[in-house]
Amino acid sequence: MTATTLIDPAPQPAMTAGKESLIGLSRLALAEQLAALGVPERQRRMRANQLWSWLYVRGATDFATMTDIAKDLRHELAAQFTLARPEIVTEQVSVDGTRKWLLRLDDGKEIETVYIPEEDRGTLCISSQVGCTLNCSFCHTGTQRLVRNLTAGEIVGQIMLARDRIGDWPGAVPPDPRGLPDTERKITNVVLMGMGEPLYNFDNVRDASAIASDGEGLSVSKRRITLSTSGIVPEIPRWGEEAGTMLAISLHAVRDELRNKLVPINKKWPIAELLEACRNYPGLSNAKRITFEYVMLKDVNDSVEDAKALVRLLAKIPAKINLIPFNPWPGAPYECSDWEQIEKFAEVVNRAGYASPVRSPRGRDIMAACGQLKSASIKQQRQQSQPASVS
Repeated sequence: MTATTLIDPAPQPAMTAGKESLIGLSRLALAEQLAALGVPERQRRMRANQLWSWLYVRGATDFATMTDIAKDLRHELAAQFTLARPEIVTEQVSVDGTRKWLLRLDDGKEIETVYIPEEDRGTLCISSQVGCTLNCSFCHTGTQRLVRNLTAGEIVGQIMLARDRIGDWPGAVPPDPRGLPDTERKITNVVLMGMGEPLYNFDNVRDASAIASDGEGLSVSKRRITLSTSGIVPEIPRWGEEAGTMLAISLHAVRDELRNKLVPINKKWPIAELLEACRNYPGLSNAKRITFEYVMLKDVNDSVEDAKALVRLLAKIPAKINLIPFNPWPGAPYECSDWEQIEKFAEVVNRAGYASPVRSPRGRDIMAACGQLKSASIKQQRQQSQPASVS
């Protein structure tokens, strides 16, 4: 079997230049926009709640469908605002059911979003920035420059676009049902592990997470939203206080000398400072553990001695450890650890009492696995800039 590449055949509610999107606005902001349209003060809260429900409960893409809102107001809303999601440039479906969307934003910039279905759940991996600034040496995304932060609407829009495509709104039918989980909700978990460092876009990511976790809207529990950071130490406690989602740390090394190479932000906030911030993460407990991500790089960080050092480092931190087989990409300077070595590493961690699942690589055939995301337009531009070979 081979990966399938699809280009959306159906008309899409494309991003509309010149119109502000209502996606990503809080209830208060929705009420302010209604005030600007002349909606009487006594009606604003009710109308804002109606809009909120149409946006995040029913997934409306057209103001005309909002039948409990007066027709004149619907016309005014349609004239001033849009409900558009990011535009699908390509959709790829892996042999294992993983889906990757290359999405174009209103200004033409592009990001990638990945959906990973399993029997009893579906995880959506969303981006927080166009590009990345961290330059982690094992990560394909890190090889492209940072362009800009995503808005709260662009972050939430990825969730809504994914729900459109897999039929995750009430009564919706997915255009392509292949590989979807047999569950009422198709997206049960959201992870900020796509393109970008989310804590460098703190406010927009926080506001988007608040919309995603709202029980009267998209209704993804905070315990099922995970923010992954490479270690922006000053923002970690603030995230716990203001957002309160689950936390994942891209650790990948047990010594500063090596982590400085793998995750260069470590030069600013070394391992000891990072782990101290983790120990003080608000709400941390055995029921709310921090996940430490550890990519397995052959002959780099995968020795039994490394495993023992990892256990010592994480002492007294309620934690689980995700061991991630390295996912190759063109020109990568590393190889994935041998499976036998990964098992030896995992055995040490398990004996110490830590849950240490080895993450099964998903979507490798469509470059959708962890560390492989990089917008196709950047790849194409780089390929075009290479000198032609002379035969």
